[in-house]
Amino acid sequence: MKSNCPECKNDIDLSRYQSIKEGMVIECDHCGMTLLVKSINEGIVTTEIIDEGK
Repeated sequence: MKSNCPECKNDIDLSRYQSIKEGMVIECDHCGMTLLVKSINEGIVTTEIIDEGK
């Protein structure tokens, strides 16, 4: 699965999450943004910012 951070546009490392599901909260390992998984479609994970992070 792949995802890009909506803030910094970098790829998010999803390998540290056992199983990604809609509604799950993840963090961008580049900029620290807290992200909500909105949808998963054909291996692409779409997120939205829920906290500005570090």
